[in-house]
Amino acid sequence: MTLDRDRALSFLNQMILIRRFEEKCAEVYSAAKIRGFLHLYIGEEACAVGALSALSEADNVVATYREHAHAIVRGTPVGSVMAEMYGKANGCSRGRGGSMHLFDVSRRFYGGQAIVCGGLPIAVGLALADVRLGRPGCTACFFGDGATDEGEFHESLNLASLWNLPVLFLCENNRYAMGTELSRHTAVTDLCAMPRAHGIEAESVDGMDVVAVFETAERVAARVRETRRPRFLELRTYRFRAHSMYDPELYRSKAEVREWMTKHDPIDNFYAWLRKQGFASEEDRGRIEQEIAQVVARAVEEAEAGPLEPVERLVADVYRETPRR
Repeated sequence: MTLDRDRALSFLNQMILIRRFEEKCAEVYSAAKIRGFLHLYIGEEACAVGALSALSEADNVVATYREHAHAIVRGTPVGSVMAEMYGKANGCSRGRGGSMHLFDVSRRFYGGQAIVCGGLPIAVGLALADVRLGRPGCTACFFGDGATDEGEFHESLNLASLWNLPVLFLCENNRYAMGTELSRHTAVTDLCAMPRAHGIEAESVDGMDVVAVFETAERVAARVRETRRPRFLELRTYRFRAHSMYDPELYRSKAEVREWMTKHDPIDNFYAWLRKQGFASEEDRGRIEQEIAQVVARAVEEAEAGPLEPVERLVADVYRETPRR
């Protein structure tokens, strides 16, 4: 592993921030301050932190409805993300999208897609635009294993390969899609076999290891930019929480979840590695936790104090009437 101390501590900081932010989201959701659906990323933090840290500001990012972590790592202010959860006008989507529709054009973060696999055609379009306009970046598209069952998945991979588009397809395989174990919803559980059928190079990495994700994504993204060809990276991960706050989670045992949380927590395991490398101390962990607690508390204050969208703007950006001739 070639990670330097400063970047390593940054990774730890970001993963803890995501975890505490989402724990707070679950708390305020239970208090009915956040409405609608809420899909938590707890357990998968190494995927977003490792992969997004390998990208440049010139790259596009498209995510799923489980995208709080992606927005935060990409640089969208935590207060703006929390305000969006609350449906406030100071949210990154002016409170119109909520948890599943985070958006930040200034950082080339194009959602937040509530439809399973809905982001893949958008990613292909963004990459096509970059090719036509001569821009050098790539488009990173995150999606879950459940998306591989959709026709859009194969259509998008086919076109990206056919048209030589610089798309980095990032499959966050948490093994359960919405609530069905992988082998029960797909006949081919080797998810890398599917992109290879479309002529796209593919590989897998341990999505619970932030360093492995970062180093692999950095190498693969560089190849996408260099060759202007798509690549596929499977991030083998596991979510510690149910699919959503509405999910009774009857499809897996509590013992299985407990084992993953005990043995494979990406934060605890990475922190142990940092200690072994001499990069972090117990005091560092405590200091980071205190600082992040203040950041999350301020985000909640900002969200609760934020204004609602004025009634007169409710149809703005939704419908445009064509003037009569």
